Amino acid sequence: MAIKITGTGSFIPKSIERNEDFHNHKFLNADGSGIDYPNEVIVEKFKAITGIVERRYADEQLTSSDLGFLAAQKAIDDADIDMETIDYIICAHNFGDVRHNTTQSDILPCLASRIKHRLRIKSPKCVAYDILFGCPGWVEGVIQAQAYIKAGMAKRCLVIGSETLSRVVDKHDRDSMIYSDGAGASIIESTDDEGGIITHETASFTYDEAYYLFFGKSNNKDLDTDTRYIKMHGRKIYEFALTNVAQAMKDCLDKSGIDISEVKKVLIHQANEKMDEAIIKRFYRLYKAKAPEDIMPMSIHKLGNSSVATVPTLFDLIRNNKLDNHEINKGDVIIFASVGAGMHINAIVYRY
Repeated sequence: MAIKITGTGSFIPKSIERNEDFHNHKFLNADGSGIDYPNEVIVEKFKAITGIVERRYADEQLTSSDLGFLAAQKAIDDADIDMETIDYIICAHNFGDVRHNTTQSDILPCLASRIKHRLRIKSPKCVAYDILFGCPGWVEGVIQAQAYIKAGMAKRCLVIGSETLSRVVDKHDRDSMIYSDGAGASIIESTDDEGGIITHETASFTYDEAYYLFFGKSNNKDLDTDTRYIKMHGRKIYEFALTNVAQAMKDCLDKSGIDISEVKKVLIHQANEKMDEAIIKRFYRLYKAKAPEDIMPMSIHKLGNSSVATVPTLFDLIRNNKLDNHEINKGDVIIFASVGAGMHINAIVYRY
């Protein structure tokens, strides 16, 4: 028995927010003071570090569960399955449904229930629940799905990652340029085929690292102090990820018994181009090897960081030949890896 991803789908919003659209923003330091150089310089430095040129924002009438539903539909169609045979719907997100121009998160009912309702699945035995696990949420959802299947509790699961981060950013914070909206989904099921999920690794670092990402006040001290926005300690996250993500990937690969030379692609959370490149270099250095060219596909340049949606969207784009110079063929070994708020890290070694 192999537990495989048999269908994928993604929803990429049409609205494009380009770097130059931030030239007229009023960026401030965390203490509310002004920044000494012009926005054009701020944006150029941002691009040099993150690699982001543009990002996608959801249409005003859409919420995170809407995006998740649209991605889920595509995954179901791609897998060519009867929706009524899905045993679990696991939806990863961090902020629930935040409607345009509002500041309140709506997670009652949970997003997975909303998506199941939109899909019009009748069976009450299809269990729908959410997972809040930072950016690694979709990867962790896949790990949970395979655990249910291994335990005999399920045969087929739908795992979704959906987020509208544009609704929770502080527009006076330079970090707001990182975040974007999107959704990715996949069908995971037991098959007679070979390959699939081989090994996985998850870790939660909370002793010192729990609040590296957090909800905080706006940099603009004139705004409502009771309203909170997504905030992060970028340097601490960079240093944490560089060491711990690479090690988690190594631990996962070592458990699989597969040689690093067999790895064809590493699909890592699209958080920051420079950080991801450094993680890959560190990972290969642990094996005293050099990272092959094109080992790490990137979508961040055009799509930004959509949290839980980055990895499933990246996988879907490659499977459908929508990412230049990248392909995955039957039998290829790939690694999924992510890091995010918690601080959580996870990885999966997968044979396609």
